[in-house]
Amino acid sequence: MKKNYFVLPLVITPCLVQNAVAQEKGEQRPNVVFIYADDIGFGDFSCNGANTLHTPNVDRAAAQGVRFTNAHSAAATSTPSRYAMLTGEYAWRKAGTGIADGDAGSIIRPDRYTMPDMFKQAGYTTAVVGKWHLGLGDKGGEQDWNKPLKPGTNDIGFDYSFIMAATGDRVPCVFVENDQVINLDPADPIQVSYKKNFPGEPTGKDNPELLVMHPSHGHDMSIVNGISRIGFMKGGKSALWKDDKIAETLTDKAVSFIETHKDRPFFLYFATQDAHVPRVPGAQFVGKSGMGPRGDCLLEFDWSVGEVLNALERLGLDKNTLVIISSDNGPVVDDGYKDQAVELLGDHKPGGKYRGGKYSIYEAGTRVPCIWRWPGQIKPGVSDALLCQIDWFATFAQMLNQSLPEGAAPDSRPMKMAWMGKEKKGRDYLVLQNAQNNLSITDGRWKYVRPGRGPAYNKQVNIELGNSMEPQLYDLKKDAGEKNNLAKEQPKRVQQLSAELEKVVDGRYGLPLY
Repeated sequence: MKKNYFVLPLVITPCLVQNAVAQEKGEQRPNVVFIYADDIGFGDFSCNGANTLHTPNVDRAAAQGVRFTNAHSAAATSTPSRYAMLTGEYAWRKAGTGIADGDAGSIIRPDRYTMPDMFKQAGYTTAVVGKWHLGLGDKGGEQDWNKPLKPGTNDIGFDYSFIMAATGDRVPCVFVENDQVINLDPADPIQVSYKKNFPGEPTGKDNPELLVMHPSHGHDMSIVNGISRIGFMKGGKSALWKDDKIAETLTDKAVSFIETHKDRPFFLYFATQDAHVPRVPGAQFVGKSGMGPRGDCLLEFDWSVGEVLNALERLGLDKNTLVIISSDNGPVVDDGYKDQAVELLGDHKPGGKYRGGKYSIYEAGTRVPCIWRWPGQIKPGVSDALLCQIDWFATFAQMLNQSLPEGAAPDSRPMKMAWMGKEKKGRDYLVLQNAQNNLSITDGRWKYVRPGRGPAYNKQVNIELGNSMEPQLYDLKKDAGEKNNLAKEQPKRVQQLSAELEKVVDGRYGLPLY
């Protein structure tokens, strides 16, 4: 589908003039690879202080680039953070951007100008490999999984895609290549429902004797590979993935894309399954961490990073490739399966010194590991700049001298100097979102949490969500763990930050409160 956009005139800046001159000289623009982890927290990598396990490949990238200490996903859950990153729009502005079912329709529609669209406009070949979780097809629950899923990833800027439709714990448990399920047997078509089971199909709830991994809460519907999932599925046996081969399969596809497109600029969005549930590491990682499947999957993610870095070096592309390593949201230990993640956690702190985790308005919900590596262009170091993944869109448009259509990436800000490690400040203010669609705003030191409905604590996952009808104010410089609410002591600062938040919201708050 051809997209037509009205392109705004570009504001000429010194950096853009420099880029234009470089292009006139025939200098190649960098390849860009996003390696996007799933549910991996700030404290899960040894370069960020983890001492229970070692992540040498992530550490290698950190030593060769900038490691950020105050970089955030836009939201504390997967679907909204990915939506914000790819569109440059806060997910809380748009209804239907909550945690998506496996049969959700396409959340990003073909008429939306996206980050991959921008890279294509700049002359790049684009690809997404891995976890998608942004819906496929025209309408949720009405897809025919046996035919091309339109609209899909190829309609929003990706030249190539090899994806999981949603998450590992949601049906359908199949890979989708260029918007079509692969390895299907026409005699055994796929059926998917998130409303009711298909007659005669076993479930984790009714048939626990068939399980090799048992749920701790939820996740008790259709059984695939001895693991019960969310949602119901029938058929498609030849197309089912093998859980212990997911990381290997996705990593091979990512490396293959790099190898195939080594002769022209490419953008690769490589979104891993690790360390999302169900955690089923490959055989070479089983038992290696001493922390159970979650720890083993962290090592598996590190291996995937190493495979990409090694491929770039082997192909002579490492010095002309910007590699970004980050995560879609903060960590969760027990997220629905009895996999000993809690029992074997030991002294390991997935969120580091920060409070909360996945789903939470507190820092561990969105303060995620983040590394930018570009040998020869980015000086190794550590940055405390306040930054957010939502700004990658505008930042790359700035770096590549690309004009954006009117209305595109409305919340994304060009932050090239900060992301390159050359500017210390970063954002003036950043707005963040938790699982109940409640908002906070921070200037890097002070953080204000807007009053909002919803539970304060999720007992099932043992995470403080931070929801409260009382305003919250924290001094992150003195109180990184957000233990001391200073809202009553500093009403003027609460008023100031609240006013700044409302400027950003600007009446465009599209989601209902919990």
